[in-house]
Amino acid sequence: MKPETEVREMSNLTLEVRDGEEDSMTVAGYAVKWEMKSHPMGWDSFREQFKRGAFTESLGKDNQFALWSHDTRTILGSKENGTLRLYEDDIGLRFELDLPDTPNGQNAFGAIKRGDVKGVSFGFRAKKQEWDERDPENIIRTITQADLFEISPVAFPAYPDSGVAARSSDPYQEYLDEKRQAEEKELRQRLILQTYL
Repeated sequence: MKPETEVREMSNLTLEVRDGEEDSMTVAGYAVKWEMKSHPMGWDSFREQFKRGAFTESLGKDNQFALWSHDTRTILGSKENGTLRLYEDDIGLRFELDLPDTPNGQNAFGAIKRGDVKGVSFGFRAKKQEWDERDPENIIRTITQADLFEISPVAFPAYPDSGVAARSSDPYQEYLDEKRQAEEKELRQRLILQTYL
């Protein structure tokens, strides 16, 4: 089963307006902070965090976009053309975004500068992850490698309501299903070996 694209809206990250040239419309901030645990998510209320370097491979080969509130019709910048710059540092995944001199870019800049929009969200697909289930009341998903698709300034910086997600797209449920399938396969292989011994 191919992993689905996931979106995370970080509640305690802020956008910064860059001082500089009078005509500049550059904003910056962190899209992700390493090992910062999320609020409970998903059907089984797991929490999530990203390991430092989770996006290194993706940043080296993929083109990421800056969108306005995840709307692919409102592209604010891209890594490929240099208007979106992404860096992994000791704190997290930092970005700088030169907003376009268009009505959408001006509206975005105005909303960020006034403080109406303070949050940052990002869309990704997990490639490698670890699950810590030692405490059933505090399950932690650690993403160690992921493809990054986009970052978005957002008006409502909170994790999306897990109730709207289909059960089949719950990452923890997918992990449990894969784990069960692997255990069943191993059991079948042991039974086949015992039959021939």
